[in-house]
Amino acid sequence: MSRRCDVTGAKPSFGNAVSHSHRRTRRRWNPNLQNHRYWLPSQRRWVSLTLTTKALKTVDRKGIEKVVAELRARGVKL
Repeated sequence: MSRRCDVTGAKPSFGNAVSHSHRRTRRRWNPNLQNHRYWLPSQRRWVSLTLTTKALKTVDRKGIEKVVAELRARGVKL
């Protein structure tokens, strides 16, 4: 399973961890992904999405029907 948000497309970013002695080692920052299940009244079924917390707020603001319509317009299969 990829660590990627279904709505925003956020994925891990990479960089250096810098210690007190300023030694650099590679590290990665993972997005805050949450699995969430939404009820789609128009299709009378549940849809499971992997979302970042920012995308959760987007779904709350726009509504799940509009977000799913945008995902389908991009060609995402749900």
